[in-house]
Formats: sequence, C-alpha cells, structure tokens
Amino acid sequence: PYVASSTTLNTALPTWAFSGGNDSLLFRLKDKIIHEKIKAEMISSLKERKLKNFSYAKVANYPADSTLNGKDISQINVQKSRAASALNEAETILDMVEHGSASMVFFIMDEVDLQHILQYPFNMIASDASMIPFGEGVPHPRAYGTNARVLGKYVRELKVIWLEEAVRRMTSLPAQKFQLHDRGLLHEGMMADIVVFDEHTVADAASFEKPHTYARGFHYVIVNGQLVVDEGRHTGVRSGQILKGPGFSSK
Repeated sequence: PYVASSTTLNTALPTWAFSGGNDSLLFRLKDKIIHEKIKAEMISSLKERKLKNFSYAKVANYPADSTLNGKDISQINVQKSRAASALNEAETILDMVEHGSASMVFFIMDEVDLQHILQYPFNMIASDASMIPFGEGVPHPRAYGTNARVLGKYVRELKVIWLEEAVRRMTSLPAQKFQLHDRGLLHEGMMADIVVFDEHTVADAASFEKPHTYARGFHYVIVNGQLVVDEGRHTGVRSGQILKGPGFSSK
C-alpha cells in the first residue's frame, strides 16, 4: 500500500544485459559498443514512461558505499561531478551495478491507482520485504508498516475498504489462496495465530525518510498458540515455523 516499489538497481538495465550471469554482464559493461547500447535502451525506457531523469530511484542499501544510502540517482550523479542529464545518470547507474548493485526504492506508482487496486475483492495485503536489521540502510517502509498502514490510513482515515474486509485480505484469503488449510481463521482445531490491535490507534510510523520505526496500536501477537508480543513488547519467544504449500519440493 505505497506509491513506491523496491527491488534491485539491476532492473534499470535491459534484461538481455544479464544473460549468462554476472560475469557476462561485467564483460558487456566493459565493451564500449555494448555499454553504449545498454545506456541507449535505458534512456529509451525512461522516455517511454515519460520520465526526464532517474530521480525516481532512491538507494535503500548500497554495500559498496553506504554514504549513498537514502540519496536518489540524480543526487548521486551530481555528487560524482557529472553534469545533470539522464545519459550521465545512466552511466552512474552502470557504475553502481558494476560495483555490486544496490537495493532501491522506486517512486513510480500513483495513489489513485493504489486505492482502486485496494478495492478489488481478491487483492491480498502483504509485504515482500526481506528481514531488515534494525537501523541498517534506508529500506522501503513496507518492512515495518504494511498492514498497519492499511488499517490506519485506508480503513480508518480514508474508508477505502471496511475493517473486516481488510482483515480478511490479510488472513483467510491468502491462507485459502496458498492452500494453508490450518490457518487464516479463528476456528477450533486450527493453528492459533492471533493479532490483537486497537482499531482507533493502529497506524504505521515508518516513512521513506525514516523507515526504521515500528507500527503503533498492536498489543498482542500469538503465533502457534504462544504469546510473542505482550503489551507491545516482544517476549523473546520464536514460535513461528516455515509454511510449506502444495508446490513445495524437497528435491
């Protein structure tokens, strides 16, 4: 439920550049003719989306130089003493990819679209954020506030969907979709996964500028029948487990 996505900086390059793996990519970047072809396609893609530059792309975590975390590509380009132009910014991106790439936040979505999509009855609410060490980098706030943001902003404040519908999209709908038959509902015989929150105060506190901030309004969390969060504080209990769906294979 955000107007920005998050993935690797590699997505700014044409997909064919990665054919054959990282060694092949590095070979292509060192070839002057292929290097320029990659940049040309990056600029073409930018124009197709009616964007003037790469300022929409902000660094979440760049292991090669953590001082760039939180800065967008246009800012980094100028910092490297290059003239402000989309072509030079493409060169800056290729430099970063060559030095290990970066995790990025891309501001490329629209709030109106987001609200329309949220009203679709089979839309599930979740986050694909990885496990973020607290305080590391400037990650997408989805790692801290996805569900709280829906409950606070889109249910309570904007009334885009009903509370009960939001809860269904977070619990029983994904459990049914992924065929997790013993979860997603409060029924006898099912796993006791329970969240107790205050519908009047629940809210996300994480922002794109300060993402390492925990959500508010969650009082208790029970995972597999064990109390994991007690009055907003983690108890130290780790009672979760890996859930294997019908597509799982040990081979």
